[in-house]
Amino acid sequence: MVKNNCCCDKICMEYGLKVKVYENADLMGQSAAKKAGEILKKYTVEKKKPMLCVFAAAPSQDTFLEHLCKQEGIDWSMITAFHLDEYLDLPRNHPNTFEVYLRKHIFNKVQIPDSNIHFIKAFKGSPAEIAETYGDLLEKSVKKVRNEGGIYIAFIGIGVNGHIAFNEPGTDIYSSRWVLPIEIDDVSVKQQFDDYKNHPDPAARYATIADVPRKALTMSCAAILEADRILTIVPGRQKADAVQKALEGPITPLLPASFLRQHRSTILYLNCESAERLNPPPSVNR
Repeated sequence: MVKNNCCCDKICMEYGLKVKVYENADLMGQSAAKKAGEILKKYTVEKKKPMLCVFAAAPSQDTFLEHLCKQEGIDWSMITAFHLDEYLDLPRNHPNTFEVYLRKHIFNKVQIPDSNIHFIKAFKGSPAEIAETYGDLLEKSVKKVRNEGGIYIAFIGIGVNGHIAFNEPGTDIYSSRWVLPIEIDDVSVKQQFDDYKNHPDPAARYATIADVPRKALTMSCAAILEADRILTIVPGRQKADAVQKALEGPITPLLPASFLRQHRSTILYLNCESAERLNPPPSVNR
């Protein structure tokens, strides 16, 4: 248990998952990265087993990925990487694609072989065809890693409207498909606009909300919940309502993140802002 820097660090069994709350986003990211590093090192070095990692791509993941890249003792060559979702209506080299984000924040900094990194936009065809191809590759890769004694871990976030990946409220939670074409809802469009309006690269700023993409491919909820381990990283006051509803409200397709409470091994990392609506409020560890 982290004693000095943690606003709250407790196992919330009433939620059905472990919840850790930290004073700020940087400490939250450090803790999540340390845990991720321990898991990756355990399998890739100590057990010499492969791992499959799925990564979210959003500003909420910045501190986690920054600190994950600094973790020592990981054999990155043993890791196969996928990403949770991707816009369909942006060119592949656009600064706001999730591929560009992940290249910048992790894949250009660690030694995962290029052949082990699978980007959605590398595939050609209609959205339905790409979804099927990417989903099949992901499912087969998970089976291969498990057959070799490794595990599948997902690093995800939660959206303002409670989405996970781009599984928006009302998405078919029970779909057996691993990847789905979706329409991004208005709340998520506003979130994307706000996330990038102060981006240091002017090319990444959307001029108007109408410029934000509306179509995407996303891993399904079923595919995410298939993971052996899930680390969910959610900073920011704008996420507080979704976090509170995900943990304390009903488990419902209208709030996809609520289904994390049914997963066998999930840790939710929050800062004090994203945890501020939890009842009872988190207490400070002394």
